[in-house]
Amino acid sequence: MKKVKTTFFCQDCGHQSPKWLGKCPSCGGWNRFVEEELRTHDRSALSDIQFDESPLSIEKIRADEKERITTGIAEVDRVLGGGIVNGSVTLVGGDPGIGKSTLLLQVLQNLAQKGLHVLYVSGEESAKQIKLRGKRVGAVSENLFILVEIDLDNIVKHIKGLLPGAVVIDSIQTVFSSELASAPGSVGQVRESSARLILLSKKTGIPIFLVGHVTKDGSIAGPKVLEHMVDTVLYFEGDSGHAYRIVRAMKNRFGPTNEIGVFEMRDNGLNEVSNPSAFFLTERPEGAAGSVVVPSMEGTRPILIEIQSLVSPTTLGMPRRTTIGVDHNRVSLIAAVMDKICGFRLGGHDIFINVAGGMKVDEPAIDLGIVSSMASSFLDRPVDAGTVVFGEVGLTGEVRGISQMETRIKEAARMGFRRCILPHVHSRSETPKGKIECISVSSIKKLLEYLF
Repeated sequence: MKKVKTTFFCQDCGHQSPKWLGKCPSCGGWNRFVEEELRTHDRSALSDIQFDESPLSIEKIRADEKERITTGIAEVDRVLGGGIVNGSVTLVGGDPGIGKSTLLLQVLQNLAQKGLHVLYVSGEESAKQIKLRGKRVGAVSENLFILVEIDLDNIVKHIKGLLPGAVVIDSIQTVFSSELASAPGSVGQVRESSARLILLSKKTGIPIFLVGHVTKDGSIAGPKVLEHMVDTVLYFEGDSGHAYRIVRAMKNRFGPTNEIGVFEMRDNGLNEVSNPSAFFLTERPEGAAGSVVVPSMEGTRPILIEIQSLVSPTTLGMPRRTTIGVDHNRVSLIAAVMDKICGFRLGGHDIFINVAGGMKVDEPAIDLGIVSSMASSFLDRPVDAGTVVFGEVGLTGEVRGISQMETRIKEAARMGFRRCILPHVHSRSETPKGKIECISVSSIKKLLEYLF
């Protein structure tokens, strides 16, 4: 008998090792290596996973951007770059119960109402359970087909027989190939199942959505190469404590990355939020010290967010630095700059920073907002409710310019704000005349003069 070749794979990131390791050298996970069989293809088995095409001149290839399929949900189309591209594969990840399956079921329902046959493949729920959830979100079209199956060969056979307009695989970790001896969800099974489904999508032009489980640190479970193989990677953000859900494009071959779609979770499913700025500022307190509004860019969309700070004296030997929604190290750096440049003695104060509504922001444009909110809380003097601030802060206290300033200003003016404090490199000719007053500052000392 031919000897079976095996190797060890990390179940978190897919790192391969000829021997068992306690700690993965790639992702740092402990006790994550599992021995799996190495598959060797024979020539006959390779015929199903080959394109068998000849080289073509790029001038002879026909491709039209207008061939995208609109989903009927504007926020989903925005994240995808304008709609679904034929033959594309989209990986959707997120925490359990955050709304991945619900949103994709709503997308399939909208496509089915257009006359397209769509297929929802589930390996986690029964057909009756999907029917009950479909009735709740309004997915009851006769063009929506449900398949409960985990065998890859059967799934491929049904897709080729039905030739649907779109397919959802929920989830890729439950699908297994009988040609591998490892259990469903292992690195080898996920890699093999994904590769065959991706090639099927490219050869037939059928768009496929793959739902992926996530690990405890929020990354998609399985080999990291899975995210490189697909065309688009969408992550769900949000938690059970907030009604909103954000779908963020972490990778998109057909549109801008870091684009977001904002949804609100309700009894009838996920409803899109057409005006996120108003949504996040609904409960903003007026006249409260430590609250500042900052126009942030999420992809191509400007969103007004509220940054809240609480700076209070501490009796502990080491003051606390707690942040929610912003980078902890960035806040410590800004606090040190304020100590050095403005003379604030924050070394004896606890600092708590929060982005209201649960948003996560990592762009440098919010630096000036953090400075303003911390100064407001430290001095116990509120910032004018009609003022927005944005800009990057350097280590010497200078305020640096950022991208897409005009877009941020227009969004603030549209939401009724009267004054905008921004970096001095901004050109006043770009300011919407008569709508908002723009004040340029070159340092955080100048910022504090205008704020208080």
